[in-house]
Amino acid sequence: MASDAYDELTVAVLGPGGTGGLLAALLSRAGHRVICLAGDETAQALRTDGIRVRSGQFGDFTARVEADTALREPVDACLVAVKHTSLDAALDRLPPETLGDGLVVPLLNGVEHPATLRARYRPDRVAPAVIRVESTRVAPGVIEHGSPFAEVDLAGDDVPKERLDALAQALTAAGPTTRVLADESAALWAKMSFLAPFALLTTRHGLPLGDVRTHHREELTTLVEETAAVSAACGGPADPAQALARYDAFPPQMKSSMQRDAEAGRPLELDAIGGALLRAAARHGVDVPVTARLMRELTDAGH
Repeated sequence: MASDAYDELTVAVLGPGGTGGLLAALLSRAGHRVICLAGDETAQALRTDGIRVRSGQFGDFTARVEADTALREPVDACLVAVKHTSLDAALDRLPPETLGDGLVVPLLNGVEHPATLRARYRPDRVAPAVIRVESTRVAPGVIEHGSPFAEVDLAGDDVPKERLDALAQALTAAGPTTRVLADESAALWAKMSFLAPFALLTTRHGLPLGDVRTHHREELTTLVEETAAVSAACGGPADPAQALARYDAFPPQMKSSMQRDAEAGRPLELDAIGGALLRAAARHGVDVPVTARLMRELTDAGH
């Protein structure tokens, strides 16, 4: 990146947890101004100690950030990195009139949240993104990045291309390989097609991916096929064989974030992932019996 002032962005991060905290720290280390938005306790910890990152890919480092409980000035972009289950409450920290012309960049799972955000903020400034990373907040301001990769796909059908390019350039220079994709729906469904079978099955059976793909192979295969059919109907990619190959290539001990939430007794993103999949299937007349059964079983189990 060039070093002129235009390239120094001011970025807010709503939800500086595993994903948001990693991106906040990397952007700050690269010279951008970062304002983290969180609750009182977390904001105080970040102001005092910064964000400490442990990462095989990016090294171990501490980054200074600003922190507040709400956005109080305009920013170039706000990365929304909270879980879907806490989105509504978190958005109170991001007043539309304060954000103004800034981009809203949700990194959430699922496919329905862009419409929610466009009803609240400027529709042509909502830039949905997909991130592939395994990163965990182990304490306020302490992030462990475990995956040997961090990749971001940035989209936004009506967002000015130069705004997307500037943010993608900043992220890539800071560490995570970032590309701008022309088709927002395809980008979101590409993630959903991979995530839904992985999340639903690891959570339903309480097993890591290696055991699911070995002992519940038929169920996994059928769920992948159902999800691909819904994705195709929604304008997304549909390649069940490629999806299965990706699962087979992942470390056997890998768990989904939904499964980790279930183990910790936290609320699950069941509606944002499985519910959204069922609603899309119903809209397009796609039959998804295994998905529907898994959702019933997970709901009956108290999830």
